[in-house]
Amino acid sequence: MTRPIRILIVEDEAAIREGLIDVLVFHGYEVDSAAEGPDGLDKALTGRFDLILLDIMLPGLDGYEICERIRAEDRHQPIIMLTAKSSDDDIIHGLKLGADDYVPKPFSIQQLVLRIEAVLRRSQVGLEQARTLSIGDVVIDTENLSGMNGNDEIAFTRREIEVLCYLAENPERPVSREELLSKVWGYAKGLDIETRTVDIHIAKLRRKIETDPKAPENLVTVRGAGYRLMTGSS
Repeated sequence: MTRPIRILIVEDEAAIREGLIDVLVFHGYEVDSAAEGPDGLDKALTGRFDLILLDIMLPGLDGYEICERIRAEDRHQPIIMLTAKSSDDDIIHGLKLGADDYVPKPFSIQQLVLRIEAVLRRSQVGLEQARTLSIGDVVIDTENLSGMNGNDEIAFTRREIEVLCYLAENPERPVSREELLSKVWGYAKGLDIETRTVDIHIAKLRRKIETDPKAPENLVTVRGAGYRLMTGSS
């Protein structure tokens, strides 16, 4: 028998937390929750969750530190951060720490559920790409989410590897931001999703694989068309 999908909600606002629990249980998920940062971190590190919904502003320990400490233990754990809608800095910082996506507050329940389903689909698909990617001087082990640039080791998140692998599978053409949202994040085409996720992940990847991230030679922008990865794979 297939076990139920388990989701952890770390949110200090009781009305939001209880509402999320009701919605996710209604959709068939098994849900646990925490109202404070330390309790949320403990549950995240000791439980077995398919997805973590993580607020940023929490008592005791904020969502940034929780995300960073989860990533230090498990680079595969799917995480969606809940952020204040007007705070671009919150969004950018959370994604830099390794969150898979964010949902700005206030959010519609329908959009939240769609984005949860998309992240879960991608995590269940797994990494079915080439085991090794060679990008310039960087050699990447996609299974272990790690790379080497000479003697320097580079750590990647699962989502970063998925972006690189999808671009590597389509070397003959630029891949648009919308296509990446559809194929890597799993969002339905035409869905009106407010997100800077692709842009931020591209910027993060350039800092890891480019000699000069401001003048990329490997992960290049094709004006008006999208991104192209100059790579060899095996």
